[in-house]
Amino acid sequence: MVGRSLEQQGVRVEVVPPYFSVKEAVFPFAKFPGVDTLLGPEMRSTGEVMGVGRTFGEALFKSQLGAGAGLPPKGTVFLSVKDGDKPRTVEVARMLHEMGYGLVATRGTAAAVAAAGIPVRTINKVKEGRPHVVDLLKNGEIDLVITTVSENRSQIADSRSIRTTSLAQRVTYYTTIAGGRAAVEGMRHLRNLEVYDVQSLHRQLAA
Repeated sequence: MVGRSLEQQGVRVEVVPPYFSVKEAVFPFAKFPGVDTLLGPEMRSTGEVMGVGRTFGEALFKSQLGAGAGLPPKGTVFLSVKDGDKPRTVEVARMLHEMGYGLVATRGTAAAVAAAGIPVRTINKVKEGRPHVVDLLKNGEIDLVITTVSENRSQIADSRSIRTTSLAQRVTYYTTIAGGRAAVEGMRHLRNLEVYDVQSLHRQLAA
């Protein structure tokens, strides 16, 4: 990019920063009520932000703040995941329970979580009748949503109302278990955030 190779610039080893940096895309979904927020191959972001921290969780949490995705300091988390994600969801549920969050899940996910000895309340899917998860979202009883679906068209359609209602209610949601777990890791740092100036970060690289 600068017209000189790394070798010409004297760079002979990889620079590994002593801190973490997490980039997050910013999406304009709030400006389009009713749109399905499930991502595909299209480029939909309108910008990017970055969070920096001494741990991955701290950096991740800051990136979410910058993108406007607030992570709740307390409350109830809704879980509904496809079968292949259930083992990792149990781990996420355990982390949330240990931090004092309440858990609500659809039948299959709740069964997996309860089997691991973690307290969870079962709620209907939308197609199973009321009261269902969208009712809880509209009533302000859900503070964070972690939901994943298979590529089955009917399942994507069934879960659309969860995503659109979360957006309308300004409830932060994650549509991959990896993203949800990263967010929960970040929530551990809600009360231990530090502000770093760019100059001090650069000095650490030089050292």
